[in-house]
Amino acid sequence: MNPMVKPEIELTDAACERIRSVLSTEGRQALRISLNEAGCSGLEYVLDYADSPSTGDLVAKFDGFQLFVDAEAYQKALIGLKIDFQQDVLSSAFVFHNPNKQGECGCGASFTL
Repeated sequence: MNPMVKPEIELTDAACERIRSVLSTEGRQALRISLNEAGCSGLEYVLDYADSPSTGDLVAKFDGFQLFVDAEAYQKALIGLKIDFQQDVLSSAFVFHNPNKQGECGCGASFTL
């Protein structure tokens, strides 16, 4: 996959605002998303701070930051992913809306294709 191709991943305004805030606090300019085999259902999302893309990563530019996307994870399960950030009185979390997901564990921490 060509790293110049922008990945089809959507971030809501709330997600962008939260990412900018966290990156600013950490003195970073980018976030990297990948997958890890773990959890009850098999796969979980991994968000890491990044200074530069890893070899083969896709790069999406947003207002104030970049999102690096693991190309293998993208092809496997992240095409069309939408990331939101939700906050209430008791909790706050990124919420992943993935059209490729076939099921998830009861707590929502991992998913299956």
